[in-house]
Amino acid sequence: MSKWVYAFGNGAADGGAEMRTLLGGKGANLAEMCKLGLPVPPGFTVTTEVCTHFAKHGQGYPDGLEAEIAQALEQIEEIMGTRFGDPERPLLVSVRSGGRASMPGMMDTVLNLGLNDETVEGLARASGDARFAADSYRRFIQMYADVVLGVDYGHFEDRLQWHKEDKGYALDTELDADDWRSVVAAYEGVVREHLGRDFPQDPVEQLWGAIGAVFGSWMNPRAITYRKLHGIPEDWGTAVNIQVMVFGNMDDTSATGVCFTRNPATGENHMYGEFLVNAQGEDVVAGIRTPQPLTRAEREASGTKLPSMEDVMPNAFAELADVHVTLEN
Repeated sequence: MSKWVYAFGNGAADGGAEMRTLLGGKGANLAEMCKLGLPVPPGFTVTTEVCTHFAKHGQGYPDGLEAEIAQALEQIEEIMGTRFGDPERPLLVSVRSGGRASMPGMMDTVLNLGLNDETVEGLARASGDARFAADSYRRFIQMYADVVLGVDYGHFEDRLQWHKEDKGYALDTELDADDWRSVVAAYEGVVREHLGRDFPQDPVEQLWGAIGAVFGSWMNPRAITYRKLHGIPEDWGTAVNIQVMVFGNMDDTSATGVCFTRNPATGENHMYGEFLVNAQGEDVVAGIRTPQPLTRAEREASGTKLPSMEDVMPNAFAELADVHVTLEN
């Protein structure tokens, strides 16, 4: 029998770097980093072969996939001590693409999956931060509705802008928990207005919707054009990586960003990247806020006045430096 799902977490992984064709670059590297003992959030990879099956069988899935995904979710739940859809201690995941060749920004991603009108309250209680929970939920509704349900992202941005104007706010960071709850209600109204039904509340339904959207995005116009320009065969497909959420938007002691083990422009062997405090990944690429450099050297080279992670988050930077050393060795 074929194996469709490869799990990773707690220092162990079903796959490895040599399985790039099957797991895609991201899935293979996540598995390898996990086996190296790096602090990789647990998750699992649905293989590129499922993408091929999905495309050839009218967006249908192979036999046995549902059971393998359910088992992989249970494994994550055991590691994390949370449960998918639990209104008290909800497990939340990200759903990302990952082909064997890098295609940055060409395919779809969904973050904060597993939130609904009940689990958002459980997240607020578990984290002790109602603002963070409501902010995460509005992000999820907006991203899921756009990527999976086909409701244009701009409709949600309009509602958010109207709310900020009514309140006299200039920045998203000025909104408190009640503000974000109001925005969530407005976003749910957008979904009803455009689809004639409520935003899906069942986390399992949400998960399968996101998986299908990521596989489907392999054939979206921008991905097709990118493959033609870069000579990437259509039949390679993409894997889907489902991974426990780590939140960069909890407060001013959390952050999100991207890090390279080499300077991508010069090839120099030093950490290189950027980050944003109190943000999630889409904030880095959306262009709404200006990311900060990771290192003092980057800051000096770029001439920016924004402080580096090395200066403002020295403990986090030190942990990142340890990861860099491990990968180099």
